[in-house]
Amino acid sequence: MASPDEVEEVLKRIINHPGVTGSIITNPEGVAIRSTMDNSTTQIYLSNIQSMTQMARSAVRDLDPLNDLKFLRIRSRKYEILVAPENDYTLIVIQSYDAKD
Repeated sequence: MASPDEVEEVLKRIINHPGVTGSIITNPEGVAIRSTMDNSTTQIYLSNIQSMTQMARSAVRDLDPLNDLKFLRIRSRKYEILVAPENDYTLIVIQSYDAKD
């Protein structure tokens, strides 16, 4: 298991990556325990991303009951939302799509 300092360093690298506009870390109940965005923006992302993640997880399990969702990537014209659900937390990263080119 990674130390808190290692986790902090990885998060800093993610946030400082070109095009990243924000990140959110949630606990298993879906409550934001850390966010780089204001509270209202965080809540908007959480309310929408949690339901999409649950639907994607259900779809994966319907296809193969022994499998589970590991990563979800949602792309719009302007943004890309990357979701990494784990047992103890979920990491959500929002980045500008233009910056990836």
